[in-house]
This record gives sequence, C-alpha cells and structure tokens, in this order.
Amino acid sequence: MNLRAIELQRGDCQEVEAFLSDRIHEFNTKATGYFDDETFAAVQRNEAGQIVAGVSGHTWGGVCFIASLWVSEARRGTGLGAALLKVAEQNARERGCSVVLVSSHSFQAPGFYVRMGYEQQAVIQDHPVGHADHHFAKRLVPPTPRPAQCGSAPAA
Repeated sequence: MNLRAIELQRGDCQEVEAFLSDRIHEFNTKATGYFDDETFAAVQRNEAGQIVAGVSGHTWGGVCFIASLWVSEARRGTGLGAALLKVAEQNARERGCSVVLVSSHSFQAPGFYVRMGYEQQAVIQDHPVGHADHHFAKRLVPPTPRPAQCGSAPAA
C-alpha cells in the first residue's frame, strides 16, 4: 500500500476536523459503551434577532462539557452569564450528568466559575504564552423526578 505525503492544511479545515471527530467518537463509544452524546446550545437574542449571549457544549457518559460561554460586552455584569450557566447545568442534570467541566483562560473569567461553585482542577501555564488556562469541575446532584399530574400541561 503506497501512502501519499502528509498534507498540512491551515485555516479552514472543517472537513478534516469533522472526519477526525467522527472517527474519535466511534472509537470512544465502542471503548466505553457510552452512546449518549448530544450537543447543546442556548442563546439570548436582541430585538433584531442577533445573538447577544450564549453557551454551547456537549454531554456524554455522565459528563457535561461547556465548550463556550460568551456574553456581549454591553450585557456583562447583568447576571446573564450565570443564567446561561444554570441553563447548561439544568440540561446536564436532565441528561443524567453528574459533573460539568469548563475551562477559562486567566484573562477571561476564572473567578466567575469559582463564584458559581466550580472547583479548579488544573492550571496550564503559558496557554497562551504569558497567560494560563484554568480547568474547573462542578459536581451536580441528580434531579428528583417529578411525577406527572393528571390534567397538567407540560412545562414550557
């Protein structure tokens, strides 16, 4: 079998990233037996329909990973970040997750996650150079299922 030379791509590599992610996903699910992965996102939009804040990530194997949490500069300090984080945590509980993971660079909002009950697990210095990447975890208490009541409409 003749192999071609290794090709380096820079910039837009979405096709390769999607392919690799799918292969790693296949391996991970077979290796662990967890086939419950699901992505999520929650946003708030302004009157014009533009996103002014949002959170996204995925759940898998009892763990929720928050990939991104962003609030526009004009809306920071209003409690919107905390509200988005609570939505992500509630989604994690509903998905049966027992822990939420998130990272924040030193110049972003590590103090926010501490205030929200997250415990620092690790710090990677010089990521990026001159700064640090803080990794946090928060243990969740599983939700108590509420019995359905006759004649009641599901919550919106």
